[in-house]
Amino acid sequence: MTFADNSFDFVFCAEVLEHIPPSILSQVCQELERVASQSILIGVPYKQDIRIGSTTCYTCGKKNPPWGHFNSFDELRIAELFKGCKIETLSFVGSTSDQTNLLSATLMDYAGNPYGTYHQEEPCVHCGNPLLPPPERNLSQRVATKLALYTRQFTQLFTRPRGNWMHIVLRKIEGS
Repeated sequence: MTFADNSFDFVFCAEVLEHIPPSILSQVCQELERVASQSILIGVPYKQDIRIGSTTCYTCGKKNPPWGHFNSFDELRIAELFKGCKIETLSFVGSTSDQTNLLSATLMDYAGNPYGTYHQEEPCVHCGNPLLPPPERNLSQRVATKLALYTRQFTQLFTRPRGNWMHIVLRKIEGS
């Protein structure tokens, strides 16, 4: 960013960090911290299982995270990304118990992710083309889809509700 250090008393960043590619996420967070003189308010999905709702791009064939969300966050991850800050307040919005497992996610990938977030506005994160609805699945893909749904339902038996979104206010540590 072209702003001087400590340019803003308060920096607001909501519904952004989950979309930043992991390779530059730390750099983006350091920039937010650099331009803030006092506080940063972060709003991100909380412990989102980004395997749920994955899509397959039928232009390039690659897998996409739901809604273009590359990253999942909790309090510890935010603290690690903003080392020059301390957590001042933390709140949660909504509730979810969405969780899957490796077997279910792998089976959905094999089936072409038929229940992915194809209605999203975000294009394919790999080729930039719009995500197209999945084509008809063959028999083995339909069986894989059904098995994936059953194994995910089993996982859901053991998950507890948690906040859907996390709002966290960070206070810069003196001298940072």
